[in-house]
Amino acid sequence: MSPEPAAPHGAYLDHAATTPLRAEAVAAMLPFLTAEYGNPSGVHATARRARRALDDARDAIAGVIGCEPGEVVFTSGGTEADNLAVLGVHGRCGGAVVVSAIEHEAVLNPARRIGARLVWPTAEGVIDLDALAAALDEEVTLVSVMAVNNEVGTIQPFAEIVAAVRRRASGAIIHSDAVQAVPWRDLRVELAECDLVSISAHKFGGPKGVGALVVRRRATRSVEPLCLGGSQERNLRPGTENVAGIVAMAAAAVAAAGERPAACMRTCELRDRFLDRLAASVPAMVESVPRALAAPGHAHVRFPGVLAEELLVLLDEAGVAASAGSACAAGAIEPSHVLRAMGWKGRAAREAVRFTLGPQTTEGEVGYALGAITSAVASLTSGIPMGD
Repeated sequence: MSPEPAAPHGAYLDHAATTPLRAEAVAAMLPFLTAEYGNPSGVHATARRARRALDDARDAIAGVIGCEPGEVVFTSGGTEADNLAVLGVHGRCGGAVVVSAIEHEAVLNPARRIGARLVWPTAEGVIDLDALAAALDEEVTLVSVMAVNNEVGTIQPFAEIVAAVRRRASGAIIHSDAVQAVPWRDLRVELAECDLVSISAHKFGGPKGVGALVVRRRATRSVEPLCLGGSQERNLRPGTENVAGIVAMAAAAVAAAGERPAACMRTCELRDRFLDRLAASVPAMVESVPRALAAPGHAHVRFPGVLAEELLVLLDEAGVAASAGSACAAGAIEPSHVLRAMGWKGRAAREAVRFTLGPQTTEGEVGYALGAITSAVASLTSGIPMGD
């Protein structure tokens, strides 16, 4: 087998923000951007073809997540799916809502609006199960915990979370923001007991602007729609469906699920080599969480004495794409709420950088990034401009 080609012009290490569009997704989408333009709610032949495509996509997504096709509610993305879960359940059921303090803002902000109880994580970015148990009682109607954290990459212990909820808040609906989980986790197994599950296509090779919320049959009566209009998507999300985006999402999901075991192994090994070589080049580097607790593609680190925003500027100039946290919080001056919840204080939280690899990341990209990061850190710690 020939070695992978080098990537002399840069490296894309921001897969947690968004992923390259898969060829399978492009091929599935193109007909519905041109010749197949029917509205799936219509009754004529053109509309029926769109409806068949929508139904096939629903079947495919259901197979990947492990639910009935009728339980898949298509949305405009992960944010809408999370809002529908949190505000939809609270609007219908009232009661208390419990969420982890390291959720994506798409869960955290609506949860704060309704006065949710926050559960703090351990210093390693994993939900504190004792704190969760203390926050639960029979007044709780919804518990929301993400499957994989978007910033530090920690995988949450869902079997234990579900057991705690069923034991102390037996009637509560359980939601998981699984937006970061599709490429790395088997949702059919890990989230089988979740009543609501959010996904977003562009995190696993689909297009932006399309996602889904799984609403299990047992939870349908507990969710109130956020928008009013037609009867699409089981009356939970009115509006004409984005057929092109949905069929592309389904194609990407099937492809990602099919390659998941091999992709996880390869990406994890590549991530570990990247971190090992980076630690050898920059001995002061600190890994934010134990690798064993993080998704295969996540490498969240800090370089003491180096502000993330300054480092990212130099990396961008060198053609390396990385981030300081959630893409949805880009430009924010305040340190990450995730790091604060994990106990990070002061300057340390401003030194954290997120490198995220994907199944398409090459050895060449990693090698290029290592050189650029090492040079940038050296420049920022010595005061000598990079390249001099």
